[in-house]
Amino acid sequence: MKPSSPRSDGISRRQVLLAGGLMLAGQPRVVSVASAQEAGVVTIRMKSDPTGAKVYFDPIGVLVVPGATIRWIVQSNVHTTTAYHPANGDYPQRIPDGADPWDSGYLTEPGASFSVTLTAEGVYDYFCRPHEGAGMVGRIIVGRPAGPGATAPGDELPPPARQAFPSIEEIMKRTRVAPDVT
Repeated sequence: MKPSSPRSDGISRRQVLLAGGLMLAGQPRVVSVASAQEAGVVTIRMKSDPTGAKVYFDPIGVLVVPGATIRWIVQSNVHTTTAYHPANGDYPQRIPDGADPWDSGYLTEPGASFSVTLTAEGVYDYFCRPHEGAGMVGRIIVGRPAGPGATAPGDELPPPARQAFPSIEEIMKRTRVAPDVT
């Protein structure tokens, strides 16, 4: 039998088959095709450059299966991960109906983390409270794009934030989208 060869995007045929088989078997451990061999947790790093002028989530966009756990880890600076939802203040709802909104509170130390498990399919848009105005936002697609976050952000969000989201199409195509920190 010929060993599986890596595809141009770094995903082997074996990984694709494993992810598909586990999803069919109802195993929520598989969080995306690209991370089929991870332990079921997608890590998003909360970063900034040395001066704090550039702040961002890395990756800024990710595609996962229902039941995936997302873990945000502070690498530098002070951050939050906060779902766009009225329960978190005067914010529009940009997560699926029936999904639980989250707010990590301020994570102040490098290595501090916060996790949520997402089960409802749809688009989850979130932000960092102290850095929303600088465009520190992220997008998670669970399963398929649906819900309020599947529409383009409008005037309800400040311009840097609404312009910083990766497109749904890009996330669906690549499964992980790195931030543009140039």
